Amino acid sequence: MMKYLFMLLFMIPLFNLYWMSMYSYMIMGFMFIFFMMGNNFITPTGNLLGLDILSYDLISLSYLIIFLMMMASYKIYSDNNFSSGFLLVLLMMMMSLMMTFSSLNMILFYISFELSLIPTLFLIFGWGYQPERIMAGYYLLFYTLFASLPLLLGIFYINLVVGSVDFWFITFNDMNIYFYLSMVLAFLFKMPVPFFHFWLPKAHVEAPISGSMILAAILLKMGGYGLIRVYLFLGNFSLSYSFIWICLSLWGSLLVSFLCMYQVDIKSIIAYSSVAHMSLVICGIMSYNNYGFIGSLVMMIGHGFCSSALFCLANIIYERSHSRSLFINKGHLAVMPGLSMLWFLLCANNMSSPPSLNLLGEIYLINSVISWDYMTFMFLGVLSFMSCCYSIYLFSMTQHGYLYNGSLLYKTVNLREYTLILFHFIPLNLLVLKFDSFALFS
Repeated sequence: MMKYLFMLLFMIPLFNLYWMSMYSYMIMGFMFIFFMMGNNFITPTGNLLGLDILSYDLISLSYLIIFLMMMASYKIYSDNNFSSGFLLVLLMMMMSLMMTFSSLNMILFYISFELSLIPTLFLIFGWGYQPERIMAGYYLLFYTLFASLPLLLGIFYINLVVGSVDFWFITFNDMNIYFYLSMVLAFLFKMPVPFFHFWLPKAHVEAPISGSMILAAILLKMGGYGLIRVYLFLGNFSLSYSFIWICLSLWGSLLVSFLCMYQVDIKSIIAYSSVAHMSLVICGIMSYNNYGFIGSLVMMIGHGFCSSALFCLANIIYERSHSRSLFINKGHLAVMPGLSMLWFLLCANNMSSPPSLNLLGEIYLINSVISWDYMTFMFLGVLSFMSCCYSIYLFSMTQHGYLYNGSLLYKTVNLREYTLILFHFIPLNLLVLKFDSFALFS
Protein backbone atom coordinates (compact mmCIF):
# COMPACT_ATOMS: atom_id res chain seq x y z
CA MET A 1 0.00 0.00 0.00
CA MET A 2 2.79 2.42 0.89
CA LYS A 3 4.45 1.93 -2.50
CA TYR A 4 1.32 3.22 -4.23
CA LEU A 5 1.27 6.27 -1.96
CA PHE A 6 4.92 6.95 -2.82
CA MET A 7 4.18 6.44 -6.52
CA LEU A 8 1.56 9.17 -6.24
CA LEU A 9 4.14 11.47 -4.60
CA PHE A 10 6.59 10.81 -7.43
CA MET A 11 3.96 12.11 -9.88
CA ILE A 12 4.53 15.70 -8.68
CA PRO A 13 7.10 16.44 -11.46
CA LEU A 14 4.44 15.46 -14.05
CA PHE A 15 2.19 18.45 -13.26
CA ASN A 16 2.92 20.08 -16.60
CA LEU A 17 2.48 16.83 -18.55
CA TYR A 18 -1.29 16.31 -18.68
CA TRP A 19 -1.41 13.18 -20.81
CA MET A 20 1.53 11.57 -19.00
CA SER A 21 -0.26 12.10 -15.68
CA MET A 22 -3.44 10.57 -17.08
CA TYR A 23 -1.66 7.47 -18.36
CA SER A 24 0.18 7.17 -15.02
CA TYR A 25 -3.14 6.97 -13.15
CA MET A 26 -4.36 4.34 -15.60
CA ILE A 27 -1.19 2.23 -15.22
CA MET A 28 -1.21 2.54 -11.42
CA GLY A 29 -4.88 1.58 -11.38
CA PHE A 30 -4.26 -1.61 -13.37
CA MET A 31 -1.17 -2.40 -11.25
CA PHE A 32 -3.26 -2.06 -8.10
CA ILE A 33 -6.08 -4.22 -9.51
CA PHE A 34 -3.83 -7.03 -10.72
CA PHE A 35 -1.04 -7.06 -8.12
CA MET A 36 -2.85 -6.32 -4.86
CA MET A 37 -4.96 -8.98 -3.19
CA GLY A 38 -8.55 -8.39 -2.11
CA ASN A 39 -9.37 -10.98 0.57
CA ASN A 40 -12.50 -11.53 2.62
CA PHE A 41 -10.41 -10.60 5.67
CA ILE A 42 -8.19 -7.63 6.40
CA THR A 43 -4.64 -8.01 5.10
CA PRO A 44 -2.52 -5.55 7.11
CA THR A 45 0.06 -3.67 5.05
CA GLY A 46 1.42 -1.88 8.10
CA ASN A 47 0.30 -0.75 11.53
CA LEU A 48 -2.18 1.79 10.19
CA LEU A 49 -3.20 0.54 6.74
CA GLY A 50 -4.87 -2.65 5.53
CA LEU A 51 -6.98 -4.09 2.72
CA ASP A 52 -10.01 -6.30 2.40
CA ILE A 53 -12.44 -6.73 -0.51
CA LEU A 54 -14.33 -3.55 0.38
CA SER A 55 -11.17 -1.41 0.47
CA TYR A 56 -9.69 -3.10 -2.59
CA ASP A 57 -12.78 -2.51 -4.73
CA LEU A 58 -13.23 1.12 -3.73
CA ILE A 59 -9.53 2.03 -4.19
CA SER A 60 -9.56 0.34 -7.61
CA LEU A 61 -12.69 2.35 -8.49
CA SER A 62 -10.97 5.55 -7.29
CA TYR A 63 -7.97 5.00 -9.57
CA LEU A 64 -10.15 4.34 -12.61
CA ILE A 65 -12.47 7.29 -11.96
CA ILE A 66 -9.60 9.76 -11.45
CA PHE A 67 -8.07 8.55 -14.74
CA LEU A 68 -11.45 9.03 -16.46
CA MET A 69 -11.89 12.46 -14.82
CA MET A 70 -8.71 13.61 -16.52
CA MET A 71 -9.92 12.21 -19.84
CA ALA A 72 -13.27 14.01 -19.43
CA SER A 73 -11.62 17.31 -18.44
CA TYR A 74 -9.63 17.73 -21.65
CA LYS A 75 -11.10 21.24 -22.06
CA ILE A 76 -9.15 22.37 -18.97
CA TYR A 77 -5.94 21.28 -20.71
CA SER A 78 -6.83 22.63 -24.18
CA ASP A 79 -7.90 26.05 -22.79
CA ASN A 80 -4.88 26.10 -20.42
CA ASN A 81 -7.28 26.73 -17.54
CA PHE A 82 -4.80 26.20 -14.67
CA SER A 83 -4.23 22.57 -15.70
CA SER A 84 -1.23 22.21 -13.32
CA GLY A 85 -3.41 23.22 -10.36
CA PHE A 86 -6.06 20.79 -11.54
CA LEU A 87 -3.54 17.94 -11.55
CA LEU A 88 -2.39 18.90 -8.04
CA VAL A 89 -6.00 18.83 -6.77
CA LEU A 90 -6.51 15.36 -8.30
CA LEU A 91 -3.32 14.11 -6.67
CA MET A 92 -4.50 15.37 -3.26
CA MET A 93 -7.85 13.70 -3.91
CA MET A 94 -6.33 10.33 -4.81
CA MET A 95 -4.04 10.29 -1.76
CA SER A 96 -6.88 11.17 0.62
CA LEU A 97 -9.11 8.47 -0.93
CA MET A 98 -6.40 5.81 -0.63
CA MET A 99 -5.85 6.71 3.01
CA THR A 100 -9.61 6.74 3.72
CA PHE A 101 -10.32 3.34 2.18
CA SER A 102 -7.32 1.59 3.72
CA SER A 103 -7.17 3.08 7.25
CA LEU A 104 -7.35 0.67 10.18
CA ASN A 105 -7.16 3.50 12.69
CA MET A 106 -10.28 5.62 13.27
CA ILE A 107 -8.38 8.86 13.82
CA LEU A 108 -6.47 8.43 10.54
CA PHE A 109 -9.73 7.46 8.86
CA TYR A 110 -11.46 10.60 10.16
CA ILE A 111 -8.62 12.90 9.05
CA SER A 112 -8.46 11.46 5.53
CA PHE A 113 -12.29 11.33 5.35
CA GLU A 114 -12.46 15.07 6.00
CA LEU A 115 -9.37 15.81 3.90
CA SER A 116 -11.15 14.60 0.77
CA LEU A 117 -13.54 17.52 1.20
CA ILE A 118 -10.83 20.10 0.43
CA PRO A 119 -9.95 18.99 -3.14
CA THR A 120 -13.67 18.68 -3.90
CA LEU A 121 -14.24 22.27 -2.80
CA PHE A 122 -11.28 23.41 -4.91
CA LEU A 123 -12.79 21.65 -7.94
CA ILE A 124 -16.17 23.33 -7.42
CA PHE A 125 -14.78 26.79 -6.57
CA GLY A 126 -11.98 26.80 -9.14
CA TRP A 127 -13.50 25.13 -12.19
CA GLY A 128 -17.26 25.40 -11.61
CA TYR A 129 -19.49 27.04 -14.20
CA GLN A 130 -21.78 29.60 -12.53
CA PRO A 131 -21.34 32.14 -9.70
CA GLU A 132 -23.75 29.97 -7.63
CA ARG A 133 -20.85 27.53 -7.14
CA ILE A 134 -19.85 29.48 -4.01
CA MET A 135 -23.21 28.68 -2.39
CA ALA A 136 -22.97 25.06 -3.58
CA GLY A 137 -19.56 24.74 -1.92
CA TYR A 138 -20.97 26.18 1.31
CA TYR A 139 -23.80 23.64 1.24
CA LEU A 140 -21.33 20.80 0.78
CA LEU A 141 -18.99 22.08 3.48
CA PHE A 142 -21.51 22.84 6.20
CA TYR A 143 -23.75 19.81 5.74
CA THR A 144 -20.69 17.54 5.96
CA LEU A 145 -19.00 19.35 8.85
CA PHE A 146 -22.24 19.62 10.85
CA ALA A 147 -22.49 15.83 10.99
CA SER A 148 -18.75 15.17 11.24
CA LEU A 149 -18.08 16.92 14.56
CA PRO A 150 -20.15 14.37 16.56
CA LEU A 151 -18.13 11.61 14.82
CA LEU A 152 -14.88 13.14 16.10
CA LEU A 153 -16.29 13.38 19.63
CA GLY A 154 -17.44 9.75 19.36
CA ILE A 155 -13.92 8.65 18.35
CA PHE A 156 -12.50 10.46 21.39
CA TYR A 157 -15.06 8.66 23.56
CA ILE A 158 -14.02 5.30 22.07
CA ASN A 159 -10.38 6.05 22.90
CA LEU A 160 -11.36 6.99 26.45
CA VAL A 161 -13.45 3.85 27.10
CA VAL A 162 -11.71 1.18 25.04
CA GLY A 163 -8.14 2.52 25.04
CA SER A 164 -7.75 1.94 21.29
CA VAL A 165 -9.15 3.42 18.09
CA ASP A 166 -8.22 0.51 15.82
CA PHE A 167 -11.36 -0.85 14.12
CA TRP A 168 -10.57 -4.44 15.10
CA PHE A 169 -10.02 -3.83 18.83
CA ILE A 170 -13.18 -1.84 19.55
CA THR A 171 -15.78 -3.69 21.63
CA PHE A 172 -18.60 -2.07 23.59
CA ASN A 173 -20.91 -3.54 26.20
CA ASP A 174 -22.95 -0.49 27.03
CA MET A 175 -24.02 1.92 24.29
CA ASN A 176 -26.59 4.68 24.10
CA ILE A 177 -28.50 6.46 21.39
CA TYR A 178 -26.23 9.55 21.51
CA PHE A 179 -23.10 7.54 20.81
CA TYR A 180 -24.89 5.62 18.07
CA LEU A 181 -26.02 8.84 16.34
CA SER A 182 -22.54 10.37 16.60
CA MET A 183 -21.12 7.32 14.79
CA VAL A 184 -23.61 7.09 11.92
CA LEU A 185 -24.80 10.63 11.15
CA ALA A 186 -21.63 11.74 9.34
CA PHE A 187 -21.84 8.80 6.95
CA LEU A 188 -25.60 9.11 6.43
CA PHE A 189 -25.24 12.79 5.50
CA LYS A 190 -22.41 11.89 3.13
CA MET A 191 -24.36 9.21 1.22
CA PRO A 192 -26.79 11.16 1.54
CA VAL A 193 -29.90 10.03 3.42
CA PRO A 194 -33.11 11.64 2.04
CA PHE A 195 -34.19 14.92 3.67
CA PHE A 196 -30.51 15.71 4.35
CA HIS A 197 -29.53 15.44 0.70
CA PHE A 198 -30.04 19.07 -0.35
CA TRP A 199 -26.33 19.73 -0.76
CA LEU A 200 -25.93 17.00 -3.39
CA PRO A 201 -28.03 18.32 -6.33
CA LYS A 202 -26.68 21.83 -5.70
CA ALA A 203 -23.07 20.63 -5.72
CA HIS A 204 -23.59 18.46 -8.81
CA VAL A 205 -25.20 21.22 -10.85
CA GLU A 206 -22.48 23.78 -10.08
CA ALA A 207 -19.48 21.43 -10.22
CA PRO A 208 -17.39 20.87 -13.37
CA ILE A 209 -17.55 17.45 -14.98
CA SER A 210 -14.61 16.19 -12.90
CA GLY A 211 -16.34 17.35 -9.68
CA SER A 212 -19.61 15.64 -10.63
CA MET A 213 -17.79 12.41 -11.48
CA ILE A 214 -15.85 12.22 -8.21
CA LEU A 215 -18.91 13.20 -6.17
CA ALA A 216 -21.15 10.58 -7.75
CA ALA A 217 -18.63 7.77 -8.13
CA ILE A 218 -16.50 7.99 -4.98
CA LEU A 219 -17.49 10.53 -2.34
CA LEU A 220 -21.01 9.14 -1.87
CA LYS A 221 -19.44 5.68 -1.42
CA MET A 222 -17.33 6.93 1.49
CA GLY A 223 -20.54 7.10 3.51
CA GLY A 224 -21.36 3.47 2.77
CA TYR A 225 -17.79 2.42 3.51
CA GLY A 226 -17.83 4.22 6.87
CA LEU A 227 -21.20 2.73 7.84
CA ILE A 228 -20.00 -0.82 7.10
CA ARG A 229 -16.82 -0.22 9.13
CA VAL A 230 -18.53 1.21 12.23
CA TYR A 231 -21.11 -1.59 12.10
CA LEU A 232 -18.27 -3.92 13.11
CA PHE A 233 -18.89 -2.77 16.69
CA LEU A 234 -22.30 -1.07 16.41
CA GLY A 235 -24.17 -3.90 14.71
CA ASN A 236 -26.16 -5.56 17.47
CA PHE A 237 -27.07 -2.27 19.12
CA SER A 238 -28.13 -0.72 15.82
CA LEU A 239 -30.82 -3.35 15.20
CA SER A 240 -33.11 -1.46 17.57
CA TYR A 241 -32.88 1.72 15.46
CA SER A 242 -32.62 0.32 11.93
CA PHE A 243 -36.31 0.91 11.28
CA ILE A 244 -35.79 4.69 11.52
CA TRP A 245 -33.25 4.83 8.69
CA ILE A 246 -34.93 2.19 6.53
CA CYS A 247 -38.34 3.90 6.72
CA LEU A 248 -36.75 7.32 6.16
CA SER A 249 -34.77 6.04 3.15
CA LEU A 250 -37.66 4.21 1.53
CA TRP A 251 -40.12 7.06 1.93
CA GLY A 252 -37.55 9.72 1.00
CA SER A 253 -36.31 7.87 -2.07
CA LEU A 254 -39.93 7.51 -3.22
CA LEU A 255 -40.42 11.28 -2.98
CA VAL A 256 -37.07 11.94 -4.67
CA SER A 257 -38.01 9.57 -7.52
CA PHE A 258 -41.18 11.57 -8.17
CA LEU A 259 -39.13 14.77 -7.90
CA CYS A 260 -36.88 13.49 -10.72
CA MET A 261 -39.85 13.63 -13.08
CA TYR A 262 -40.21 17.38 -12.47
CA GLN A 263 -36.62 18.34 -13.24
CA VAL A 264 -35.67 20.27 -16.36
CA ASP A 265 -31.91 20.22 -15.71
CA ILE A 266 -30.11 17.12 -17.00
CA LYS A 267 -27.57 17.05 -14.17
CA SER A 268 -30.32 17.51 -11.57
CA ILE A 269 -32.13 14.40 -12.80
CA ILE A 270 -28.93 12.32 -12.55
CA ALA A 271 -28.13 13.78 -9.11
CA TYR A 272 -31.60 13.03 -7.69
CA SER A 273 -31.47 9.51 -9.13
CA SER A 274 -28.19 9.06 -7.20
CA VAL A 275 -30.04 9.92 -3.98
CA ALA A 276 -32.67 7.27 -4.76
CA HIS A 277 -30.02 4.60 -5.46
CA MET A 278 -27.98 5.42 -2.37
CA SER A 279 -31.14 5.20 -0.25
CA LEU A 280 -31.40 1.55 -1.26
CA VAL A 281 -27.77 1.04 -0.20
CA ILE A 282 -28.58 2.58 3.22
CA CYS A 283 -31.51 0.15 3.57
CA GLY A 284 -29.24 -2.80 2.72
CA ILE A 285 -26.61 -1.83 5.30
CA MET A 286 -29.21 -1.09 8.00
CA SER A 287 -30.92 -4.46 7.48
CA TYR A 288 -27.64 -5.92 8.82
CA ASN A 289 -27.46 -9.21 6.95
CA ASN A 290 -25.07 -10.75 4.43
CA TYR A 291 -27.28 -10.07 1.42
CA GLY A 292 -27.49 -6.42 2.46
CA PHE A 293 -23.72 -5.97 2.74
CA ILE A 294 -22.91 -7.79 -0.51
CA GLY A 295 -25.68 -5.93 -2.37
CA SER A 296 -24.50 -2.59 -0.97
CA LEU A 297 -20.95 -3.18 -2.20
CA VAL A 298 -22.10 -4.27 -5.68
CA MET A 299 -24.56 -1.36 -5.95
CA MET A 300 -21.88 1.14 -4.88
CA ILE A 301 -19.48 -0.09 -7.58
CA GLY A 302 -22.21 -0.27 -10.24
CA HIS A 303 -23.64 3.14 -9.40
CA GLY A 304 -20.12 4.61 -9.43
CA PHE A 305 -19.61 3.65 -13.06
CA CYS A 306 -23.17 4.29 -14.26
CA SER A 307 -23.73 7.69 -12.65
CA SER A 308 -20.27 8.92 -13.65
CA ALA A 309 -20.94 7.89 -17.27
CA LEU A 310 -24.29 9.71 -17.31
CA PHE A 311 -22.60 12.89 -16.06
CA CYS A 312 -20.01 12.50 -18.84
CA LEU A 313 -22.79 12.20 -21.42
CA ALA A 314 -24.48 15.30 -19.99
CA ASN A 315 -21.17 17.17 -20.21
CA ILE A 316 -20.65 16.13 -23.85
CA ILE A 317 -24.02 17.73 -24.66
CA TYR A 318 -23.27 20.79 -22.49
CA GLU A 319 -19.97 21.47 -24.30
CA ARG A 320 -21.92 21.70 -27.58
CA SER A 321 -25.14 23.48 -26.61
CA HIS A 322 -23.79 25.41 -23.57
CA SER A 323 -26.98 24.53 -21.70
CA ARG A 324 -28.17 21.75 -19.40
CA SER A 325 -31.86 22.46 -20.00
CA LEU A 326 -34.10 19.71 -21.36
CA PHE A 327 -36.01 22.35 -23.34
CA ILE A 328 -32.93 23.22 -25.39
CA ASN A 329 -31.22 19.83 -25.56
CA LYS A 330 -33.61 17.86 -27.75
CA GLY A 331 -33.35 15.81 -30.89
CA HIS A 332 -29.77 14.64 -30.48
CA LEU A 333 -30.67 11.35 -32.14
CA ALA A 334 -30.58 13.22 -35.46
CA VAL A 335 -27.12 14.74 -35.03
CA MET A 336 -25.31 12.29 -32.71
CA PRO A 337 -26.79 8.82 -33.33
CA GLY A 338 -23.73 6.95 -32.00
CA LEU A 339 -23.89 8.85 -28.73
CA SER A 340 -27.64 8.23 -28.57
CA MET A 341 -26.98 4.50 -28.46
CA LEU A 342 -24.70 5.00 -25.46
CA TRP A 343 -27.35 7.23 -23.86
CA PHE A 344 -29.88 4.43 -24.26
CA LEU A 345 -27.57 1.72 -22.88
CA LEU A 346 -26.59 3.76 -19.82
CA CYS A 347 -30.13 4.92 -19.10
CA ALA A 348 -31.12 1.24 -19.28
CA ASN A 349 -28.31 0.38 -16.87
CA ASN A 350 -29.50 3.18 -14.59
CA MET A 351 -32.85 1.40 -14.32
CA SER A 352 -30.95 -1.84 -13.46
CA SER A 353 -31.09 -3.72 -16.72
CA PRO A 354 -29.16 -6.98 -17.17
CA PRO A 355 -26.28 -7.69 -17.19
CA SER A 356 -25.19 -4.60 -15.25
CA LEU A 357 -23.87 -4.54 -11.70
CA ASN A 358 -26.86 -2.36 -10.80
CA LEU A 359 -29.23 -5.26 -11.43
CA LEU A 360 -27.14 -7.66 -9.37
CA GLY A 361 -26.89 -5.21 -6.48
CA GLU A 362 -30.59 -4.44 -6.63
CA ILE A 363 -31.53 -8.13 -6.51
CA TYR A 364 -29.44 -8.59 -3.36
CA LEU A 365 -30.72 -5.38 -1.76
CA ILE A 366 -34.38 -6.13 -2.48
CA ASN A 367 -33.93 -9.61 -0.98
CA SER A 368 -32.24 -8.07 2.04
CA VAL A 369 -34.88 -5.40 2.69
CA ILE A 370 -37.85 -7.74 2.14
CA SER A 371 -36.29 -10.26 4.54
CA TRP A 372 -36.16 -7.44 7.11
CA ASP A 373 -39.90 -6.76 6.65
CA TYR A 374 -42.03 -8.20 3.86
CA MET A 375 -44.31 -5.12 3.80
CA THR A 376 -41.49 -3.09 2.22
CA PHE A 377 -42.23 -4.80 -1.11
CA MET A 378 -44.78 -2.07 -1.90
CA PHE A 379 -42.20 0.70 -1.62
CA LEU A 380 -39.56 -1.32 -3.46
CA GLY A 381 -41.95 -2.10 -6.30
CA VAL A 382 -42.85 1.57 -6.81
CA LEU A 383 -39.16 2.55 -6.53
CA SER A 384 -38.17 0.08 -9.25
CA PHE A 385 -41.00 1.35 -11.47
CA MET A 386 -40.03 4.99 -10.88
CA SER A 387 -36.38 4.31 -11.70
CA CYS A 388 -37.60 3.11 -15.12
CA CYS A 389 -39.78 6.21 -15.46
CA TYR A 390 -37.11 8.83 -14.83
CA SER A 391 -34.48 6.96 -16.85
CA ILE A 392 -36.80 6.77 -19.87
CA TYR A 393 -37.81 10.40 -19.29
CA LEU A 394 -34.14 11.47 -19.36
CA PHE A 395 -33.43 9.50 -22.54
CA SER A 396 -36.56 10.46 -24.47
CA MET A 397 -36.37 14.16 -23.61
CA THR A 398 -32.74 14.50 -24.71
CA GLN A 399 -32.73 12.25 -27.78
CA HIS A 400 -36.18 12.74 -29.35
CA GLY A 401 -38.09 15.81 -30.46
CA TYR A 402 -37.03 18.73 -32.66
CA LEU A 403 -33.49 20.06 -32.54
CA TYR A 404 -33.34 23.55 -31.04
CA ASN A 405 -33.06 26.10 -33.88
CA GLY A 406 -30.93 28.51 -31.87
CA SER A 407 -28.15 26.00 -31.17
CA LEU A 408 -24.75 26.36 -32.77
CA LEU A 409 -23.46 23.95 -35.37
CA TYR A 410 -22.90 20.66 -33.57
CA LYS A 411 -19.43 19.18 -33.57
CA THR A 412 -19.19 15.45 -34.11
CA VAL A 413 -18.37 13.25 -31.12
CA ASN A 414 -14.65 12.46 -31.13
CA LEU A 415 -12.78 9.28 -30.27
CA ARG A 416 -11.80 10.52 -26.80
CA GLU A 417 -15.44 10.97 -25.81
CA TYR A 418 -16.50 7.56 -27.12
CA THR A 419 -13.56 5.96 -25.30
CA LEU A 420 -14.48 7.79 -22.10
CA ILE A 421 -18.03 6.40 -22.12
CA LEU A 422 -16.93 2.89 -23.10
CA PHE A 423 -14.41 2.80 -20.23
CA HIS A 424 -17.40 3.26 -17.91
CA PHE A 425 -19.74 0.94 -19.78
CA ILE A 426 -17.47 -2.10 -20.17
CA PRO A 427 -16.62 -2.69 -16.47
CA LEU A 428 -20.21 -1.86 -15.47
CA ASN A 429 -21.52 -4.74 -17.59
CA LEU A 430 -18.64 -7.22 -17.55
CA LEU A 431 -17.69 -7.21 -13.85
CA VAL A 432 -20.84 -9.23 -13.22
CA LEU A 433 -18.90 -12.21 -14.66
CA LYS A 434 -16.47 -11.91 -11.74
CA PHE A 435 -19.16 -11.80 -9.09
CA ASP A 436 -17.49 -14.50 -6.95
CA SER A 437 -14.99 -11.90 -5.70
CA PHE A 438 -17.84 -9.64 -4.48
CA ALA A 439 -19.68 -12.54 -2.87
CA LEU A 440 -16.73 -13.24 -0.55
CA PHE A 441 -17.51 -9.98 1.25
CA SER A 442 -19.88 -10.41 4.17
